[in-house]
Amino acid sequence: MRDLINSYLDELVAIRRDMHKHPEPGFKETRTSGIVAEKLRNWGIEVHTGMAKTGVVGTLAAGNSNQTIALRADMDALPLQERNTFDHRSIHDGIMHACGHDGHTAMLLGAARYLAQTRNFNGTVHLIFQPAEEGGGGGRIMIEEGLFDRFPTDAIYGMHNRSDQEAGLFGVRVGGIMAATDNFEIVVTGIGTHAAMPHKGIDPIVTASGIVSALQSIVSRNVPPLQSAVISTTQFNSGTTWNIIPDTATLRGCVRTRRPDVRDHIRLAMERVISGVCAAHGASYDFSFIPGYPLTVNTERETRAAVSAAAKVVGERQVDPDTPPLMASEDFSYYLKKVPGSYIFLGNGKQSVTHRADYDFNDEIIPAGVQYWATLVEQELSGKCR
Repeated sequence: MRDLINSYLDELVAIRRDMHKHPEPGFKETRTSGIVAEKLRNWGIEVHTGMAKTGVVGTLAAGNSNQTIALRADMDALPLQERNTFDHRSIHDGIMHACGHDGHTAMLLGAARYLAQTRNFNGTVHLIFQPAEEGGGGGRIMIEEGLFDRFPTDAIYGMHNRSDQEAGLFGVRVGGIMAATDNFEIVVTGIGTHAAMPHKGIDPIVTASGIVSALQSIVSRNVPPLQSAVISTTQFNSGTTWNIIPDTATLRGCVRTRRPDVRDHIRLAMERVISGVCAAHGASYDFSFIPGYPLTVNTERETRAAVSAAAKVVGERQVDPDTPPLMASEDFSYYLKKVPGSYIFLGNGKQSVTHRADYDFNDEIIPAGVQYWATLVEQELSGKCR
């Protein structure tokens, strides 16, 4: 397996770097999905397109077993201006592959080629190339459009690079491996006035600043220390010029939790804090709590299968079966609410973290990712023909 995959590794690296150079946002991955579909067809894989606009599903069968397995990679990029200077840096202003989805797609394509060439399994493999993971909920939309009705599966598996983990080290755990995420928007309304006469109005910027600080007390003083949660205010927008105190200020951000009860508690606590700060300043507010991705929960049997496959590739010492969970979130969670499965991390070994403008996927881990996918299929679809 290793020798065969290495024989076309240069092509996989070239595909990965080409995708990095030509990033596309969620639901607009037209060029990327076109490359994916073309490669799959060239390798003799049945191709289905158009789910969630740009999603691609490749189906490959061997033998006569009715067992099925699904493997998923994401394709979309992030709205971020790249700071790298290498030749394959993004050619599009304001968008880049800052999360490694180019690498995920290349690794699943590599596994597809290997599986189509060897067919050393008995059953059916569905290769899911999903759009819009980065906040667009492409996985949820594919499910709503009948993904598992058209492509029923016994189990589904996902993989993501992890930049704070040694290159080639696999990490996974049973249960919650990634957090639920929700977004919020707070519009604070005061009374605008001349900047030299603040006493004539109600300053929404001062009020909103108080809210930003007060929100941090929810996690530090309202959530039990052993129950993880994060509240991050990521946008603060207000005002139009130097000498006018504006009428409104808008805050936006996200909440990350690992328990449904903590999630509900934080929503109520946020409303209480916002109301109190606004009352103290004489301002009013509008608060929106926007539900996002649910908790990503790995099932036990499928996680054992993932550990076994990873250990066959890199050895048991390079597999952490109880890796710490992340407070990041994933729309792979929607798949896991429908069918059993497991989501695994593969160490990227890079200094830069994902979602940063100097990030790049580590091409050296592509072979391990491809071999993991291929090994997982051969392991799980190993039954004799009936």
